[in-house]
Amino acid sequence: MIDVLFFGPVVERVGSAALKVAYQPGMSLQNLRDQLSAQYPHAFDIVCFSAVDGHHVRDLSQPLADNSEVTFMAKFSGG
Repeated sequence: MIDVLFFGPVVERVGSAALKVAYQPGMSLQNLRDQLSAQYPHAFDIVCFSAVDGHHVRDLSQPLADNSEVTFMAKFSGG
């Protein structure tokens, strides 16, 4: 299983702060993003940042492993 975490306004659009997604051999971050984007298109309209196992990832071809933790978040600002 892959643990998927959402932060900020993405949580509101998904309706949950966390999901579990079945791992498939050969799965990449792009595959996961495509799968979730099909289910939650309004959430992924605002996703700007991704992390895998606590590390920021820009390359969506990043392979995932069983038990990976993936985070999706929107841009944020604060003071």
